[in-house]
Amino acid sequence: MYGLTRATITLLGAGVAGLLIWIATQIGHNSNADYWEILGLIAAAGLVMALSQLLGGWTKWGWPRVSGSVFLLAFIPVLIAAGWILLAWQPNPNWFRDHIRSWTTDIHIRGLVTDLADFVPVLAFGIGLVFGYSFDTTGPAEPIWRRRRVAGAGAAGPATTPGGEQAAEPRAEIREGGETPAPPPEPAPRAGEPPPER
Repeated sequence: MYGLTRATITLLGAGVAGLLIWIATQIGHNSNADYWEILGLIAAAGLVMALSQLLGGWTKWGWPRVSGSVFLLAFIPVLIAAGWILLAWQPNPNWFRDHIRSWTTDIHIRGLVTDLADFVPVLAFGIGLVFGYSFDTTGPAEPIWRRRRVAGAGAAGPATTPGGEQAAEPRAEIREGGETPAPPPEPAPRAGEPPPER
């Protein structure tokens, strides 16, 4: 069921992303406003693809939230690097384009920026995609870790401590979809005590 849901939502997301890209092809290329409108639609297509994975259950079925570390350490650097190139290749001169191109020459990355000129739409798509990756889910309402009694533990009755208190039953932690780990080893007998009977 999970795989079918994810596949359906991924297909739906791809369809919406394709529609946004097709709409972008219907816009002219004569002004900076057209340029940013096209790139905005392509970035939205990338965002839709990332969110389709989130909504399809890619991250645990829970309430969506923004992952601060992904936003700061992944999205912001991508936005700065790709946004620099997008600003540099606006079709009409303006303050931003002129200064970015001047700074590009000053820091000796003009060759790199020029090489990426033909891939401006890909960079816009990447900005939207990485922004979508900044969202995660909190996980299901029930706890991920469950405790189960180790097979055979406590069959002979509850153990007691030297003070007469009842000892806690041995338990093992099980991750959803995982296997039960081996129980912890028994402690070695003290000097002068017979080994425990099995």
